Amino acid sequence: MSFNSLGLSNALLKAISKKGYTQPSPIQEKAIPEVLQGKDVLASAQTGTGKTAGFTLPLLHILSENKLGNSRRPRALVLTPTRELAAQVYENVKEYSEFLNMKSIVIFGGVNANPQIRALKNGVDILVATPGRLLDLQGQGVLSLKDIEILVLDEADRMLDMGFLRDIKKILALLPSKRQNLLFSATFSKDIKKLANSFLNNPVLVEATPENSTAEKVIQKVYRVDKGKKTELTIKLISEGDWHQVLIFTRTKHGANRLAEKLAKKQITSAAIHGNKSQNARTKALSGFKKGTIRVLVATDIAARGLDIPLLPHVINYELPNIPEDYVHRIGRTGRAGANGEALSLVSIDEVEYVKGIEKLLGQQLSSEIIEGYEPVDKPDPNASKSKKSSSRNSNQRRRTGNSNNNRKRSNNKPGDRKRS
Repeated sequence: MSFNSLGLSNALLKAISKKGYTQPSPIQEKAIPEVLQGKDVLASAQTGTGKTAGFTLPLLHILSENKLGNSRRPRALVLTPTRELAAQVYENVKEYSEFLNMKSIVIFGGVNANPQIRALKNGVDILVATPGRLLDLQGQGVLSLKDIEILVLDEADRMLDMGFLRDIKKILALLPSKRQNLLFSATFSKDIKKLANSFLNNPVLVEATPENSTAEKVIQKVYRVDKGKKTELTIKLISEGDWHQVLIFTRTKHGANRLAEKLAKKQITSAAIHGNKSQNARTKALSGFKKGTIRVLVATDIAARGLDIPLLPHVINYELPNIPEDYVHRIGRTGRAGANGEALSLVSIDEVEYVKGIEKLLGQQLSSEIIEGYEPVDKPDPNASKSKKSSSRNSNQRRRTGNSNNNRKRSNNKPGDRKRS
């Protein structure tokens, strides 16, 4: 199938051709016709499958075909969990609307709100936003959502993981009841299905990949190693493999900073990216990584979404996540758009249970190896199993409640201060 057969306007086909695309990806082929028909869509699509164009293209088509009067208020709203993803979606919207008379802007926290406020006052058709900044500006009276015709929740599972459920409900209450709704998620957890049932109307289910699957072209390996030798092994893999673009995941912000510093001391250019970094620092680090001036980007899970890095060859799980779905999101940064990729996990004795959880989710056993000179000798902590069960229980509870406690704490934040991404 070609893009020409999907029913998109000539202006959009011209923009698609300019980007060099000729055939739609499976998610685009399945989702675009359904969206064009005005249906609500519940879509399962991993990162790197072309899902952004899957909702951006038909959204632009519908808005351009159904022009309103002189409304200066946004007609479409795309909600994303992180600043990076918001910026990425906005760039896609701009590129595909090049030959259309459409205004689009992006708003997110961590930067001065005044330029965003000025842009809103000048009028906008498509608004791409993170929940925190959107509610801040709406609360200040500089933004109205009364004319929204199409709502897109992008990477909705990550939004729930990050505790945005209450914010999403607040935003839904601000929208007109008659609208088209599109929900995109890499995984279909019970919480996602519950959210979908709360606002989607007779949705069409679109799946590009099996639920919770990982990219087929990603080679996954587990290296058993002691916790204290992980840094040394990481340096060995990068140096001896002569790797020049590596994304490493740590569990904490402090751990990301510390590892980036240790790598730099070994002449491996690196930068850390996480929620405590300013937006300028994050943008600079990501730009350097894409250009090749920075070999290694060390990130926390919060950065697992929204990092648009074409042809990323290597992902290292320096520490495994305690939520199996997060493993899927992490390694989804490689093996994108049909390219090959490698995802390596450095697993210490206290993380073995996490591997079992991941294998259960994936329905497959991960290849496990021991590198000579790095044989694990650590003994299991007798209290670890009990602690892990408690940790896993707490994590699941937090995800079920949408991190309501954290949301209550965050409600005291100043406008524009929501450091959630």
